Amino acid sequence: MNTKVRLAVMNFLQFAVWGAYLTCMGNYLGVAGLGDKISWFYAIQGIVSIFMPTLMGIVADKYIQPQRLLGLCHLVAGAFMMGCWLMGEQAGFGNELADKSLFIAFYTLSCAFYMPTIALTNTVAFTILKNERLDTVRDFPPIRVLGTVGFIATMWFVNCAFIDDSGFGFTLAENAHKFQYTYMQFFVSGILSVVLFAYCFTLPQCKLEKKEGKLSLAESLGLNAFKLFKRRQMALFFIFSALLGMCLQVTNGFAGPFLTSFKGIPEYADSFAANNATLLTSISQISEACCILLIPFFLKRFGIKIVMLMSLFAWVFRFGFFGVGNPAVPGVIFFVLSCVVYGVAFDFFNVSGGIFVDQECDPKIKASAQGLFMMMTNGLGATIGTLAAGEIVNSFCNWQDFVVNGEKQSFLVGEWQTCWFIFAAFAFVIGITFALVFKPEKKPITEIKH
Repeated sequence: MNTKVRLAVMNFLQFAVWGAYLTCMGNYLGVAGLGDKISWFYAIQGIVSIFMPTLMGIVADKYIQPQRLLGLCHLVAGAFMMGCWLMGEQAGFGNELADKSLFIAFYTLSCAFYMPTIALTNTVAFTILKNERLDTVRDFPPIRVLGTVGFIATMWFVNCAFIDDSGFGFTLAENAHKFQYTYMQFFVSGILSVVLFAYCFTLPQCKLEKKEGKLSLAESLGLNAFKLFKRRQMALFFIFSALLGMCLQVTNGFAGPFLTSFKGIPEYADSFAANNATLLTSISQISEACCILLIPFFLKRFGIKIVMLMSLFAWVFRFGFFGVGNPAVPGVIFFVLSCVVYGVAFDFFNVSGGIFVDQECDPKIKASAQGLFMMMTNGLGATIGTLAAGEIVNSFCNWQDFVVNGEKQSFLVGEWQTCWFIFAAFAFVIGITFALVFKPEKKPITEIKH
């Protein structure tokens, strides 16, 4: 099989694992009695990203080939995710979990081993492409786009799949036990993780870089990547990566509960948006898939500063459109527009940033540098941003019980518009500040030497 195709399959599975639960987990947590902890569940991903990607990057640089470590991490992450599913299965549909602490522990351990795989996937792809003498700036984005396709595929699957006493199937019926509202989303994620574990051991080798001479303590611990902070450009890049990272999990955590909350309003209860939040938000990932293909052009034409500015101001529109929209026509158009701009908001930062870091660092610390980027964005940034967003949402909204089609359901209702406008204002301030203080080196990314 063609190398690029094999890497594309790896990316497909990598993000399919995440897409199974990331955007719809909040709906199940409300049912499971953990609705007030939604922000913490998304913050957990950030907390483990502060140290786990860096640690795994060190291991991948020095001890275990990245593609093998990627597989092992998925095996462990998948096992704990299946544990979450089993606990939900024992509680039953529509019931609170018996042991919430154990559920949180399983989820935390699953995230601890999944989050490093995002950076490891980049490392594996970049290494294999370079071994094949291919251009990472040109050839990586089409490979990475299959990751977004995988994310979309599982989003659609859990939105439409249902299970009840008669078995498993697909439906858009409101009263079915749809995966997006139940613990079955964790089952899908766990199974895919195990599949990717097996697949990783079929990938080409990513041989470890041999170290010559006596190593310093910093080199032995894999801390060389932190020397990138000595360069003003890289220091500012990582700082603003953390600030922009504060936006990353806000809509993943709260877009689903926000859209679903309209089911508690009679005039919107039967709307498509309110009943198919996961399917609607998948437009975000479709946009993401398209925008990934634009990255080589924008990076080479405009450079990292303009690309990151585009991302920052796209977040302003992402949040703002949610604030002014509603599930009816024409208000639903704003929801669609919010999903469309998400492609620029996410890709022009995450994917471009990964490429930029790869171009800027020495090959001997490539995995550690990707782990550092992951730590700043999905670690520090996402943790602080998600917890702050949770405090804001909990201040303006609360969970209330409603009867829909004769069944009791819980929705997070309140002054959502105020919340979205606060998030938009934050992204706007960060964008203006970045434009004023970040001054990249006067050369295109393709000419940066290690």
